[in-house]
Amino acid sequence: MRSGGTFSDVTVRSLGSVRLSVAEAGRGGRPLLLVHGFTGAKEDFGDWMQRFAAEGWWVVAPDQRGHGASDHVGEEAGYSLAAYAADLLALVDDLGWDRFALLGHSMGGMIAQELLGVAPERVERLVLMDTCSGPPDGFEPEVVALGLDVLRTQGLPALIDLMAALQTEPGSPSEERVRASREGYVEWSDAKLRSVDPAMYAAMGDELTSRPDRIDLLAALTIPTRVVVGAEDANFLAAAHRMHEAMPTADLVVIPDAAHCPQMENPEAWWDAVAPFLGAALLVD
Repeated sequence: MRSGGTFSDVTVRSLGSVRLSVAEAGRGGRPLLLVHGFTGAKEDFGDWMQRFAAEGWWVVAPDQRGHGASDHVGEEAGYSLAAYAADLLALVDDLGWDRFALLGHSMGGMIAQELLGVAPERVERLVLMDTCSGPPDGFEPEVVALGLDVLRTQGLPALIDLMAALQTEPGSPSEERVRASREGYVEWSDAKLRSVDPAMYAAMGDELTSRPDRIDLLAALTIPTRVVVGAEDANFLAAAHRMHEAMPTADLVVIPDAAHCPQMENPEAWWDAVAPFLGAALLVD
């Protein structure tokens, strides 16, 4: 594949005040919801949709509001972790799902925590992937504030130029390997970033770096949980260990030769970390 995965079944679902572009495969199987991260897209999971379906899952991956082909609200007040969690609950209701397995990547994992705060009974199995319970490590408040000021006053292209200028070190070895070896990956990643709603970037840039820690919520969960993180993911590795240590029903898998997107950086190791754990749900009546 030239970039992220592609899909044969994509629909637009109207969910109250927002329309989401939704990919799915394996309709009628066991429900599985895949939630992408900040500036991500449903295509982040595209390599795996048919493989999950072949394993018995009805797997669904939406573009979240402000991302990809879903609605751009156009104002910062329209974006929050709570709004994203409400969108997901509206989506699973629209799909007719009572209970479902849930995988949240990065910001998607934070949205999963928000959803669990209001409807824990809906989730039967949970994967928290390269995410954290509070603000992520490595983001200095002054730098975040500068970036958001540039975004709000000069626009998203100016912010992207600033981030490129501030990026003085190469990415992790696994990130650089994928950028060099996967055809179209660099262009696709840039297109995803440039297509987001600037209002979403500003609102979530604020919230993600200042949100209250939800470790107590995670510690109280009783559902089977797997925490997954790339060994090279410097901003989330320590957070993954902390979540695992706090959660009595969680285990931890650190994926070697992977950073923030292990499903692309070490794909088979990622599949081995995620699929058997989720597949245990298929053995339960």
